[in-house]
Amino acid sequence: MSAVLIGFIAYLAILLVIAFATFRFNKTLTDYILGGRKLGVWVVTFSERASGESAWLLLGLPGVVFASGLAEIWVVIGCTSGILFSWMFISRRLRVESENNFALTIPEFFENRFNDTSRIIRTFGTLIIVFFFTFYVCAQFIGAGKVFNVTFGISQLEGMIIGAVIILFYTIMGGFRAVAWTDFVQSLLMVFTLVLLPIIAIVELGGWDKILTLVASEHPNHLDVLGGNVGIAAVFSVITGLAWGLGYMGQPHLLARFMAIKKPDDLRRGTVIGISWAVLAFWGAMFIGLFGVALFQSGVITDQEKVMPLMATELLPGWLAGILISGAIAAMMSTADSQLLVTTSSFAEDIYHNFIDKKASDKKLVTVSRIITFIVGVAAFSIALVSKDLVFRMVAFAWSGLGAAFGPALFLTLWWKKTTREGVLAGMLVGTITVLIWHFTPQLTETVYELAPAFFMALAAVWLVSLATYEKK
Repeated sequence: MSAVLIGFIAYLAILLVIAFATFRFNKTLTDYILGGRKLGVWVVTFSERASGESAWLLLGLPGVVFASGLAEIWVVIGCTSGILFSWMFISRRLRVESENNFALTIPEFFENRFNDTSRIIRTFGTLIIVFFFTFYVCAQFIGAGKVFNVTFGISQLEGMIIGAVIILFYTIMGGFRAVAWTDFVQSLLMVFTLVLLPIIAIVELGGWDKILTLVASEHPNHLDVLGGNVGIAAVFSVITGLAWGLGYMGQPHLLARFMAIKKPDDLRRGTVIGISWAVLAFWGAMFIGLFGVALFQSGVITDQEKVMPLMATELLPGWLAGILISGAIAAMMSTADSQLLVTTSSFAEDIYHNFIDKKASDKKLVTVSRIITFIVGVAAFSIALVSKDLVFRMVAFAWSGLGAAFGPALFLTLWWKKTTREGVLAGMLVGTITVLIWHFTPQLTETVYELAPAFFMALAAVWLVSLATYEKK
């Protein structure tokens, strides 16, 4: 048995122990969805970071940097800025307001906050979550297949099956507590991987200056932060990168972490921890992609999103490579489990409990949640089987849809007293429709990332419709 496999098996054993240990805590739907709002700042913060940065961070971002170079630095700047903004201006207010409004999910928060007896916001919000998260989870399964393929030589399909089975098992068993604690372990492993691997690459490749020389000789534009673009094309490339940061305010699986912390005031300390993690991880991911150009050069890698696991196996002894590659698997798992849980909680609480069985007991709701988790997982796996998209592109689509639908509406709800039910619904509709139209129109997609226009159009919709429907009391 190889050292890589031994390390991975040990990692899986830890996840299974956590799943079994947390199973007994899930007595109510609040326990299953938010861990009873009893989690500490370190667990919440590391769980939020691990959930936010999926296989996209360890596979997708290094892959796109490998293909495009330092032009992707704007993605790094945008994401770290978005994380900081979300922690500073969303986290604490959402934690307090969600409890005051007796809300377990984001759609439920909007409904209770605006006393929406029609339940249109709650229903539409849930459908948005289910739709986009199915694609998001699909991207994680594809990422799992790629990592298992590189690491253990098995087919990508077999790798996808293994990853899906593991994730579904511990999510169904342990609910939010299992997800949060496994995220904590996975988050440590992810940042360890993203910091250590670039350092080792610098040493092995002979230093920073030699790496830059090798990259410049292979792809001169890779060292240009504008990627060789000029004029309006350069402006659009910068906007596209920075726009990623707008999405953090609207991701339900990240917002759920803010709602689950035991003490709202601890979120101030979480801000420092979270942004420190983000800076280390994002810059590490970018350097892995850039250093991959120097290490492999052209023609060696046929799939750009395998650069991280290939670099680990190329530069490190088996046992250490196994640990770092587990970091990529951890990234995929930590996001997929969170997305499954949020999708499940939205459907169980916002659809089943409100429209199908209003008198359902907590025990029954937890059981229904577990069944829905399995169904959504199977649906995402089915899409992954036929998808030809890269992880990066699929995540970008889901990220923009959720960010535009919920981000502007949530921000104004928390910070602007004139926000109305009609304004929130208008923002959700405009954001979702704009993303769909922009994403599936090649002429638009090639200019700028759909999240940028969708976010600001949704923001304008919430503001204008709220002004038109606001009545002074």
